[in-house]
Amino acid sequence: MNNVNLDALTPSEIVKELDKYIIGQNKAKKAVAIALRNRYRRQLLPADLRDEIAPKNIIMIGPTGVGKTEIARRLAKLCGAPFLKVEATKYTEVGYVGRDVESMVRDLMATAVSMVKYELKDTVKEAAEKRTEEALLELLLPGSSKPPVKPANVVANPNDKAVLADDKEELNQTREFFRKKLRDGEFEEREVELSIASNSFPSVEVFSGTGFEEMDFKFGNIAQMFGGGGKKKKKMSISKARQIIFAEETDKLIDQDNAVEIAKERVQQMGIIFIDEIDKIAVREKGSGADVSREGVQRDILPIVEGSKVNTKFGIIDTSHILFIAAGAFHISKPSDLIPELQGRFPIRVELDDLNKEEFYMILTQPQNALIKQYKALIATEEVTLDFVDDAVRRISEIAEYVNTETENIGARRLHTIMELLLEEISFSANELKGQTIKITKDYVDEKIDSVSENKDLSRYIL
Repeated sequence: MNNVNLDALTPSEIVKELDKYIIGQNKAKKAVAIALRNRYRRQLLPADLRDEIAPKNIIMIGPTGVGKTEIARRLAKLCGAPFLKVEATKYTEVGYVGRDVESMVRDLMATAVSMVKYELKDTVKEAAEKRTEEALLELLLPGSSKPPVKPANVVANPNDKAVLADDKEELNQTREFFRKKLRDGEFEEREVELSIASNSFPSVEVFSGTGFEEMDFKFGNIAQMFGGGGKKKKKMSISKARQIIFAEETDKLIDQDNAVEIAKERVQQMGIIFIDEIDKIAVREKGSGADVSREGVQRDILPIVEGSKVNTKFGIIDTSHILFIAAGAFHISKPSDLIPELQGRFPIRVELDDLNKEEFYMILTQPQNALIKQYKALIATEEVTLDFVDDAVRRISEIAEYVNTETENIGARRLHTIMELLLEEISFSANELKGQTIKITKDYVDEKIDSVSENKDLSRYIL
């Protein structure tokens, strides 16, 4: 799925794009398609009105494995928006040991900066490659990039200039000879000594429980203040050195301030934060201890969802127009157990359906990343062809539905478990089956899976 301009995506086209990867769940797809289109519509409004329109945040309700995360992730990828998935349970309220909720915005900003830098790599690729080549030549021929210099304690001689010119010409010829060999790949395994940044000091993250900016610094930086840290020399092959030098040169050539500004704009206007397991911090009735802490997390999340200024190492981020998509199974609690203020900030509720055998069949065969296509491609690397008969695929789908009904319902993730068990022997001995075509029939599926799926106690542990 390629990044597309928002103005080219109508809600129906967004749903069509999502259909390529996600089976069913049309209500959820429509909800996120409208939310995405409204972002484009908002950008066309006059500035004063544009600032007044807040995104309509969404709560997805449904069991695990039915497509909640995948819908949000594919939506972000479709429009090139910065995207972050977090679990509500990993946060604690201010005053407790753990991650504060503002860190989700900092993480989103860091993700966006990395995304923009990756995109900008293409603009500096050619220059970075040239610099990398020169640096590698310098490693192979130390000092070859500098003209020969006559020692200061040598008495001047009329022939010195001619000798130095000859030396320079010879050095240039040698350097060009080495350049050709380098480009031809003849030096890839040659060992060189490269100075690289020392990572001997661990990173430290200070949690901003008192509202301060999360301080992301390194002991190495402190060491450098006192003359320590810096670089260390390490021996490695030319091929490895090329990767390290290219990354460093690319980073130097990219305009860091410009990258941060682009990332900041994207986060504030297009950012998407997916908060999973929101039901785990819902409080069913007033209590103490953990319940109080969970309610505290909700209250800490509230200002971020409402719109607030969050300090990051890249500057202040306004969260007013970040789209929040929350999700949870809500088996025990329900959305109304969330604090009223937070409920009001998630006006769109979408219930995702349980998956049945027909949808399992489509998941196995239709999407661009269909599970059967994945397994075929994996085994094909061993020059073995897997041929799934239609009846076998339908049988796998029936077993997945049956086991989900009889044990815990884990949605499409059940298919992964069944497929692994089904193809275990083939995967193990594929290197010995080179050139063969293996037909997966209904009988083969029954032979491998039936005895397990029909035994409830056994299937609870294996399937």
